[in-house]
Amino acid sequence: MYALRRAAVTSVVFKPTATIPALLLRGYASAADAKTLLLVEHKDGAVTSTTYNALTAATKLGGSVTALVAGPSAEKVAEEVAKYAGVEKVLVAKDDTFAHGLAERVAPLVAATQKKLGFTHLVAGHTAYGKNVMPRVAALLDVAQVSDIVSVESGDTFKRPIYAGNAIATVKSNDPVKVVTVRGTAFPAAEAASNNAGQEPAPEADKSGEGLSEFLGEELVKSDRPDLGSASRVIGGGRGMKNGENFKMLYDLAEKIGAAVGASRAAVDAGYVDNSLQIGQTGKIIAPELYIAVGISGAIQHLAGMKDSKTIVAINKDADAPIFQVADYGLVADLFQAIPELTEKISK
Repeated sequence: MYALRRAAVTSVVFKPTATIPALLLRGYASAADAKTLLLVEHKDGAVTSTTYNALTAATKLGGSVTALVAGPSAEKVAEEVAKYAGVEKVLVAKDDTFAHGLAERVAPLVAATQKKLGFTHLVAGHTAYGKNVMPRVAALLDVAQVSDIVSVESGDTFKRPIYAGNAIATVKSNDPVKVVTVRGTAFPAAEAASNNAGQEPAPEADKSGEGLSEFLGEELVKSDRPDLGSASRVIGGGRGMKNGENFKMLYDLAEKIGAAVGASRAAVDAGYVDNSLQIGQTGKIIAPELYIAVGISGAIQHLAGMKDSKTIVAINKDADAPIFQVADYGLVADLFQAIPELTEKISK
């Protein structure tokens, strides 16, 4: 067994290069007068967990936080969001136009809301939804987006990972409006309180983009297992699993400990499992209490998606595998012997 310390992350500071005359033309919000608009992501009448992580980040900006809910079930979702501490007001855009969260329709709504009500910060989770909507919002407002933040240093300064998480950049935005997406695993979820924020209709949005896209359908992967993105325990399988059938070993172990199952990109690309299970820079970013990496070498792209896990256990027959450099505990062994034995012992 190995008990290894994790490497420290380098901090990189980027200084703005704008000229002084250009800066004098722009206004800046202090923590006291910040006005933040939180874009609420929801599906089937339920708010996604990442929205509550983004709410925590929004409250760290200081000032007031207003939530924006769009969709045919917006009123029901708004009632839920209004209960959370930090939310002072909820804007409701109840319209079938926003039924499927198409970015070409939601982005003009967010931009119109900012222009009419003067928000200084626009915040959303760094999810597929947030990454689809917020860049369009930034373009409509002619500002630069600050993506995937992991820390709020001040109203205009944030920290975000770069180079697949191997360095942390401290970024200062000189734009009058900050468009920000938040890495959910970097902030604790906000908690419901005895709050009861008021609700108001959202401003009317420009609907010229309605014909740019059309919702045709979706294919959802449903499972009785814990959701990979929010599970407290995760077992990940890599190329060392050799084929998809061998993943049954991981599912058996997962059932014993109440864990979700994920995979490295190598395993996904090899066709072992569906890409919805991919963990890493181009997959899901997770930070469970326990992560067990099985047959995963530890490519930098995979580490970017799981290195914030509280406890990392690596099982690999290659003692020199990079995964051991970030693991809290390591077992150099043949996974085809170690996993069945571990499952058997846990069962007893």
